[in-house]
Amino acid sequence: MSDLYKKLIEYSNSDYYPFHMPGHKRNIEDGVSPFSYDITEIDGFDNLHNPQGILKIAMEEAADFYGTDKTYYLVNGSTCGLLSAICGVTSRGDKILVARNCHKAVYNAIYLNELTPVYINPEYIEMYGINGGISPEAVQYGLAENPDIKAVIITSPTYEGVVSDVQRIAEIVHKKGIPLIVDEAHGAHFGLHKGFPQSAVKSGADIVIQSVHKTLPSLTQTALLHIRSDIVNVSEVERFLHIYQSSSPSYVLMSSIDECINKLKSDGLFLFEPYVKRLEVMLTHEKQLTHLKIAGREIVGKNAVYDLDPSKIVISVRGTSYTGSRLYREMLEKYHLQLEMAAGDYAIAMTSPMDTEDGLLRLFMAMVEIDRDMRIYGDDTKNEDVSYMIPKPIVMENIYKATHSDTEESLIENAVGKISNEFVYLYPPGSPILAPGELITKEIVKLINDYKASGLSVEGLHDTSAEYIRIIKEEFRRINLTKGYYHLNV
Repeated sequence: MSDLYKKLIEYSNSDYYPFHMPGHKRNIEDGVSPFSYDITEIDGFDNLHNPQGILKIAMEEAADFYGTDKTYYLVNGSTCGLLSAICGVTSRGDKILVARNCHKAVYNAIYLNELTPVYINPEYIEMYGINGGISPEAVQYGLAENPDIKAVIITSPTYEGVVSDVQRIAEIVHKKGIPLIVDEAHGAHFGLHKGFPQSAVKSGADIVIQSVHKTLPSLTQTALLHIRSDIVNVSEVERFLHIYQSSSPSYVLMSSIDECINKLKSDGLFLFEPYVKRLEVMLTHEKQLTHLKIAGREIVGKNAVYDLDPSKIVISVRGTSYTGSRLYREMLEKYHLQLEMAAGDYAIAMTSPMDTEDGLLRLFMAMVEIDRDMRIYGDDTKNEDVSYMIPKPIVMENIYKATHSDTEESLIENAVGKISNEFVYLYPPGSPILAPGELITKEIVKLINDYKASGLSVEGLHDTSAEYIRIIKEEFRRINLTKGYYHLNV
């Protein structure tokens, strides 16, 4: 037995409870080994890259269920869908309007198609230290200032469950005759019960990408790409799906998507009704907490927050002696609760319809106990709040050119005023602090150091310790880089 396989079995048999993706929460027992139905494109089982039979019917039925023109099964995750959508609606060198808090897959698409991004920063929710939504006004301004933009892409909901006003944004974008792509990876459950926000599909987005594995009972890597539009060249999106999706798609994963959708059709109310009630009870009892706070509907209507996903339990430690990382570790080590992620002043517990009542009770009781200990031991030393606000980038060159520039290595502290050759991001969630071609500022250096000091995972750099960064050589910069390239601050 391999070490990894052995470790997975040990973990599965332990009492650690998963407040993280995948959404099946290891709470499905069909008694069938995945090896028994792991096949290839044999007779009678169709071909995902040329669907004519059972897969064609399955995806058509999925489109009917979601109310789309076309729905595609993805076995390479939402990443594959984002790459295909962006490359499918743009030509090489096009300009696109991008929410700065988009996933790194969006930036990889920008690189691959040599696109010129114009960024819109999300607003910021100071009381919880999390990003807010993308305002329709910012989208409108960005389009007015850049009439040559070919597409708009935003993330809604965010990792923290913040939903932007997709309907208004779609109306603004469509007046320009261009498509809106929404990364709804964390919102595959939207629109399936009145207790959750409306899906971007029903809000007017042209292309919507959802990770069914994140919040629904489906295996990791499974996702959907939806098209509901009369301005998207469907064949171009399909062409890129053939490029970015594996030529040997897993029937285990495809059947997982199919079974998930079938379960939603037949047992959706049975799955969601008790789940929503359990979440409501937990939030009702939040008043028992004195120091810990759960982000709730008090943030809706401000900072471009149009709605909020209650499935994301954002536990804030802002103003206490804790950091998000400390809360995360304590939940894991003392209570055997594995949270999804930690950031500067908060940690996230991801829930799904497959969570048990006992699991949610364990989470809440752990919060009550930690909150009580904060009160009893009276640690008056409060940590300095760590901002998660995404800095507005100063773009000196596009990502593709910057990536292929001559470089040298520098200590991050000595790189202020230089141009980055690398991405810097926290993972999760995977949104860049810095991208290739952007100016390294004192603010960015401080942010990186703050994240490291808080025990957060700073990734993207060739140096895994995040001490050094590759920068563009001065001589190359003077001779080769575009003069006057400038990021629109909106």
